[in-house]
Amino acid sequence: MPSNKDDGGWKKFVWDSEKGELLGRTGSSWFKIIAFYIVFYGCLAGIFIGTIQALLLTLSNYKPTWQDRVAPPGLSHTPRSDKSELSFNLNDMGTYMPYTKALREFMAKYNDELQRDQMKYEDCGEEPATYKDRGELISDIGTRKACRFSRSLLGPCSGIDDNEFGFKEGKPCVIVKLNRIVSFRPKPPPSNASVPDEAQPKVQPNVIPIYCTNKREEDAGKIGEIKYYGIGGGFPLQYYPYYGKLLHPHYLQPLVALQFTNLTLNTELRIECKVFGENIDYSDKDRYQGRFDIKLSINSL
Repeated sequence: MPSNKDDGGWKKFVWDSEKGELLGRTGSSWFKIIAFYIVFYGCLAGIFIGTIQALLLTLSNYKPTWQDRVAPPGLSHTPRSDKSELSFNLNDMGTYMPYTKALREFMAKYNDELQRDQMKYEDCGEEPATYKDRGELISDIGTRKACRFSRSLLGPCSGIDDNEFGFKEGKPCVIVKLNRIVSFRPKPPPSNASVPDEAQPKVQPNVIPIYCTNKREEDAGKIGEIKYYGIGGGFPLQYYPYYGKLLHPHYLQPLVALQFTNLTLNTELRIECKVFGENIDYSDKDRYQGRFDIKLSINSL
């Protein structure tokens, strides 16, 4: 008997036929509470959506709204590997094949046949020139043309005549570029005094110079000659500014090819490369901000 009474208690709580209550509430009570929460959460959702829409109205599709914390451009290179170390054996093609494959894939986008469309590309000259003005970033001009950059400008490091990029002969090439920043205009060094003495011959008008040297004192004299290929042996100003992916979808960064022609064999060498400019700085926290260093080791044994 007690068990039946208890059963009747919870059943009556679920549905009380005498009062017409479901789970302790009448139909009108359930309607009111459901309507309240629909309105309540609807208002919350509306406030959230309105806040997001208001935020989106402050953003531009063409340029980051806030660039006050954007560091000067990074300097990157191809091929890249773990710990920025290029090590291979002259007698084993398999040791440098990943490097040459990476270079071929990277250079493929600079093939001349991909730059023939007159509506997308234009000639900007093979000599350094000043900035190419294509109008304001936010305007009615629309998509901007990109400067052509022929891989033939990189000489023996172009991969046209030597698809091994010098690795087979122990004279490896490294392709260097400045990373993209929307509307950024790199400025050449204001004077030779701001550039190390050994890099001053690289300074010339309308070019961001790049210079590489030994990172460690014990490697001095072991690096040999480094040849620089590209327009002016640096980054010419006519390729700047960059207008972003929407307005500059076919943009090609200018490249500099470094060829190490006489590295000491069977020795690990550490080389640092820097670009110099009035608005290019370096950071100890970012090893690629305006510079990079790589370890090169060519074995012949």
